[in-house]
Amino acid sequence: MNGEREKFGSRLGFVLISAGCAIGLGNIWRFPYIVGEYGGAAFILIYLLFLLIFGLPIMTVEFSVGRASQKSIAESFRSLEPKGTKWHHFSKIGMAGNYILMMFYTTVTGWMFAYLFKMIRGDFVRVDATDIAAQFSAVTGNPYIVVGCMCLTVILGFLVCSMGLRNGVEKVTKVMMLALLSIIMVLAVHVITLPGAGEGLRYYLVPDFGKIAEKGLANVLSAALGQAFFTLSIGMGSMAIFGSYIKKERRLLSESVSIAAVDTAVALVAGLIVIPACFAFGINPGQGPSLIFEALPNVFTAMQGGRIWGTLFFLFMVFAAFSTVVAVFENILSFGMDMWGWSRKKSCLINCILLILLSLPCALGFNLLSGVTPLGTGSTILDLEDFIISNNILPLGSLVYVLFATRKKAWGWNAFLEEANTGKGLRFPKWLRFYVAYILPVILLFVWAQGYISKFFA
Repeated sequence: MNGEREKFGSRLGFVLISAGCAIGLGNIWRFPYIVGEYGGAAFILIYLLFLLIFGLPIMTVEFSVGRASQKSIAESFRSLEPKGTKWHHFSKIGMAGNYILMMFYTTVTGWMFAYLFKMIRGDFVRVDATDIAAQFSAVTGNPYIVVGCMCLTVILGFLVCSMGLRNGVEKVTKVMMLALLSIIMVLAVHVITLPGAGEGLRYYLVPDFGKIAEKGLANVLSAALGQAFFTLSIGMGSMAIFGSYIKKERRLLSESVSIAAVDTAVALVAGLIVIPACFAFGINPGQGPSLIFEALPNVFTAMQGGRIWGTLFFLFMVFAAFSTVVAVFENILSFGMDMWGWSRKKSCLINCILLILLSLPCALGFNLLSGVTPLGTGSTILDLEDFIISNNILPLGSLVYVLFATRKKAWGWNAFLEEANTGKGLRFPKWLRFYVAYILPVILLFVWAQGYISKFFA
């Protein structure tokens, strides 16, 4: 991109946009059912520990690479690597990761839009559980609905990005995030006052380590580690781009803590909405990924004023998912701007068309292409794309970032520390070098290997 790089208008904008990238389906869709499945409050304690010792250092590294290079992942490694080294080759994988993530994320965000429209229209009023479950299949099985909502997501996302960093991405995301935080607080207060919600609150807030033994300690640790890792969207430059847009007034560990705190708060409150509501209406909170689409409409149907509360809930879902779409789209359009000097509007137009085409296989994978089962019977194209991202690019990409920041024949520990600790705020401890350089890579390799074990050998 020619000229001086754009900057955020405020620190709040940076925190909310970066948190918006992290806050998404992992928080509001995955977190509640994982908590329900793996033991409630005891699982949450382990998850928070892993977030602290695992997610924060990697996020700080990624922000540091972005701010030091003033580039997206397309060029950041090339600008910081020692002459003659090959770290920049990872850029291609990181760039591909952002595209692959959006190839299925736009479809799922489209489902959120579809359910918001259905809730507003009153499609779930006075229908039984069988009909509600059938409605999800009817939505995903209709190619016109799924492709239409996917296209709506892509076009709206790039429309926001085309308006610029401050006037588009920052302004719109600020409004969405503040609305999201307001909606979830209103929903949480309402749900915890429902008759019968007390048992759900105990399950969610009072640790019972016997439930971990029931599930198996290794399984619970693996699930908590995976959730802590994937919720922050680290490992493929999705956070580094926002590092390139911030000034040097704040130390980057402070910013990572702020973003992780907002991200975690949203996940915890989402669980505070879903788990007690399920207990109040006799629904199993551990039934898995279908919880949001097939179980929660039953809750709203049984709840007084359920159509209003259901509309608010799916509006919250749309804001959370769409904030991630806008944040990753900002990263994607920066590739052309950094590498070929494209204008923002040209990059938006080209990528809008490209992403609609790339997202079609996933959108059609539940209807016209439902016979394609790339990971075995019952799997979908979405499962394959999610596996490539979640089980490969994110953990291995994080490993590359960690090695790049700690190895002598790379950017190096001293350069990383200098960048991370420029400004005011929390200092990244120098004594953490051994942990970041040697222990963290082993953990990342474990996460990567565990993904294959759980997918193919469990």
